[in-house]
Amino acid sequence: MLALCGVIVSGCSGSVRLADAVEGQAPPTTVAVTPAAPQCTPEQKALDPTRSYAPDDPLPSPANLPAGSTMRAIRDRGKLIVGVSADTLLFGARNPLKNDIEGFDIDMLKEVAKAIFGPDGESDITYKVITYADRLPNLEAGPDNGGVDIVAHTMTINCDRWLRIAFSSTYFDAGQRVLVKKGSGFNSIDDLNTASATVCAPEGSTNIELLRDNENNRFGQLDVLAKPDVTDCLVAMQQGQADGATGDDTVLAGLAAQDPNAEVVGDKFTREPYGLGMGKDKVDFVRFVNSVIEQIRTDGRWAAIYSKWLVGVLSDSVIDPPAAVYGREP
Repeated sequence: MLALCGVIVSGCSGSVRLADAVEGQAPPTTVAVTPAAPQCTPEQKALDPTRSYAPDDPLPSPANLPAGSTMRAIRDRGKLIVGVSADTLLFGARNPLKNDIEGFDIDMLKEVAKAIFGPDGESDITYKVITYADRLPNLEAGPDNGGVDIVAHTMTINCDRWLRIAFSSTYFDAGQRVLVKKGSGFNSIDDLNTASATVCAPEGSTNIELLRDNENNRFGQLDVLAKPDVTDCLVAMQQGQADGATGDDTVLAGLAAQDPNAEVVGDKFTREPYGLGMGKDKVDFVRFVNSVIEQIRTDGRWAAIYSKWLVGVLSDSVIDPPAAVYGREP
């Protein structure tokens, strides 16, 4: 499946050669998953979760990063340690022909690295391949304890996650849909629910949290199958273990491109605003990253990244980037 993925994306340019020693080549991580995740109160959930910290203005140059800042520490270390997917086609996937990890998320991280290290900063990235469930624990651990500085992994901003980590402003708006076999007769998540079908979703994702939401019981007839990653759900469908898979439309588009017998059906039934994840106490880093994103929204770089990866897949032309929402206080 990955070989096919490589054929699909091999024509794309701008990827970074992986270093010889790339974290995540063996088991994805040794960081333990927090057993009991905190949850927001109803009052907290009533607030817009996409509110982030206001950006630095002006953005400091790589040579003038503030002393004692998170960014200066990263520059002094000589590498930005990032958590990514290696099998989410279009956003973060390994191209086996080049041994590169490439995609929309990867290009976002390259812009952050350039802001820290300079024009050649993308060569100072160390990639750590992690699963959905490992995203928050790696940020909570931090780079000094086997974790990462920042995560770009199609990660939805929500209130509960803000209790554990911090997010940038929204850099991409996605929505949850379903993937089924062509000719299955299922045309939406509601069709699958009515049929008490087995639907797969990755553990640690907002997608599976919605399926398991007993309070609203919207999809209470589904038989939910959890897998470590969304590509495992595609395999489960191919092997007859699941009737469908659910995930963000961005991710499912990549899976459908890999399997000509699969198709994405139904309308979006959630909003999934993506943010770059950072440590909860790294407010200075969040402000810095928000400044980077603010620049690329307005100077054409975001549009160029979208055009490179998603035009012809998610839309026929470049769309506008999502607007930033600020106002969060430390």
